[in-house]
Amino acid sequence: MLTNLQKKKERVALLSVISNSALVSMKLIVGLLICSVSIISEAIHSGVDLLASIIALFSVKTSSKPADKNHSFGHGKIENVSGTIEALLIFAAAGWIIYEAFEKINKQEPLDNLGWGVGIMLVASVTNIFVSQRLFKIGRETDSIALQADAWHLRTDVYTSAGVMIGLILMWGGQLFLPGVNLYWLDSVAAIAVALLIIKAAYDLIIQSASGLLDANLPAEEEEWIHGEILKYGHRLHGYHRLRTRKAGHFRFIDFHIKVEPQMNVIDSHSITEEISKNIEIRYPNTSVTIHVEPCDGRCDEDCFGGCLLSEKERHKIQNHINVTSSRQI
Repeated sequence: MLTNLQKKKERVALLSVISNSALVSMKLIVGLLICSVSIISEAIHSGVDLLASIIALFSVKTSSKPADKNHSFGHGKIENVSGTIEALLIFAAAGWIIYEAFEKINKQEPLDNLGWGVGIMLVASVTNIFVSQRLFKIGRETDSIALQADAWHLRTDVYTSAGVMIGLILMWGGQLFLPGVNLYWLDSVAAIAVALLIIKAAYDLIIQSASGLLDANLPAEEEEWIHGEILKYGHRLHGYHRLRTRKAGHFRFIDFHIKVEPQMNVIDSHSITEEISKNIEIRYPNTSVTIHVEPCDGRCDEDCFGGCLLSEKERHKIQNHINVTSSRQI
């Protein structure tokens, strides 16, 4: 059975598919009707957004599947793959828009019925503001990279639609008040501006998505919180080391070693790992925590020295106790 959060993810992803489908159709019809390369470029932009939203819908449905025999760590990286594919598609679309815009500059033609163009850009901006806000809200609430990537697509579309609308208004005003002045080059300039903004959004998206594919660490503020949580158990731990973190979609993976009193029994050491793991999982849901327990002999090697929680006096005391115990056994 789907959880409430999963249902929210799928509903908002479907909303994005529906809104983008409608906008692609309307922009393309109006763009061809008035022969505006900037509106047609916006239709292509929305077409890429539509493809991206379809990929996002697929990824949020698939990434939440539980781990299975062939995917021991789950399916979370599907969201990272989705975001990377979306970014590459945006780069391709931007290149096509720039090419068409320069072609249009070389053969400038007057545009008619500019009011239709202004109207469709206004509708597109308002629609994408609403849908992108929903995507951002649910994406952050569920920590979904795919939904946040889709939201950035639509938020970029808001800015580009507004830019195209301003260009159309200027051309429309030129027709009414400055009939002898050629302002139709603004259509191509607006299209190129759209493409440049798209490229910037694609670059940011590919950096964010690809980092998960490369098993990059969790953000510094999250690792800092984990360090602080471990330090709360300083009265029961001798130290910790080898903290490793990574993220796949909305799933986090954390593992580290803790040093404990050599005579501590299994029940007590297990209790500590359970408490730390539970606290981390409460703070960051969908987290897999692995903690290795090691006896502390008071000798800090290069790996564990940075996380040692003992004073120098305490370390010497433990070393002496272990030496005495070993001598007696001999």
